[in-house]
Amino acid sequence: MEKGSISIHFVINALAHVERLGGDPSALLRAADIAPSLLTRAQGRVSADRYAHLWRLISLALDDEFFGQDSRRMKVGSFAMLCHSVVTCRTLEQALQRAARFFGLLLDDLEMRLVRDGALARLEVHERADARAPRIFGHETLLILFYALTCWLIARRVTLSTAYFAFDEPVYSDEYRTMYSARLVFNAAHTAIEFDAACLDLPVVQNEVSVKDFLRAAPGNIILKYKNTKGMVARVRRRLKALPTDSWPAFETLASEFHTTPSTLRRRLEEEGQSYQSIKDQLRRDLAIHALCHTSKPMLEIALSLGFADPSAFFRAFRKWTGARPGDYRRQAVEA
Repeated sequence: MEKGSISIHFVINALAHVERLGGDPSALLRAADIAPSLLTRAQGRVSADRYAHLWRLISLALDDEFFGQDSRRMKVGSFAMLCHSVVTCRTLEQALQRAARFFGLLLDDLEMRLVRDGALARLEVHERADARAPRIFGHETLLILFYALTCWLIARRVTLSTAYFAFDEPVYSDEYRTMYSARLVFNAAHTAIEFDAACLDLPVVQNEVSVKDFLRAAPGNIILKYKNTKGMVARVRRRLKALPTDSWPAFETLASEFHTTPSTLRRRLEEEGQSYQSIKDQLRRDLAIHALCHTSKPMLEIALSLGFADPSAFFRAFRKWTGARPGDYRRQAVEA
């Protein structure tokens, strides 16, 4: 899996109902190598592989692949059966309609609907009319499961024009821009993702052989695999990852490498909700988290490898990114 990181808020949301349902949140966090103390840090982040491991552990502990977000459990194995069911469909539209009906049998409080609206299609999350408040993590989970399923079935990333959310904008909304679309709408009538309806007519290219590989890699492939890899932000990120940090080009040089002007490159990044500096900061952050959690490299070596002239500059930047000092972050990861 790509070295990525996930906001601690997704960890908090995933654990929200664990204790009520008889699970032990602290034990699950330790088993996933996530320090419980990170939950108190609003800017905290965890590596993507540890978050994926936590998904599996919570599902098994509760026998619920929907993390207690519905009054009915979605028993372990449900998503696998869904995948086996939809690969026999001829088109993406047939597969998504079948998947929505399948979830309708599994859940009582939330449902998915596929809406074809002229040139656009939407996958919408609907709640029971008497629901007291949006189950935010339930919405997030349905959306990421259906989006990953959509992309996998036709073996391509489906570009989303807009992502809608039926709740207030959370403090971690930047994660949605990476996962879905640069255009986000909050307090919408329904949580939904919108895309070109022509995609619905594309053939399902997966089969009973490929579904086994897909499920073996889950949930890591679901969490990260289908984020935007063709946009300009992704292109810039890939270019930087291929170089040592001390060789990262100046913005004007980067624009020239992409055969465009600095103003055009700046505009395209802004359209995706990013800047060159924010991309560099996020990449350094993710590389730092990976080095702290998965290697024993000294702080000086990590700082220099990330392009910092001295450890103190690295310490300040890391605390700004995550709310924790790198030494504390590493100790918490080791103690988890």
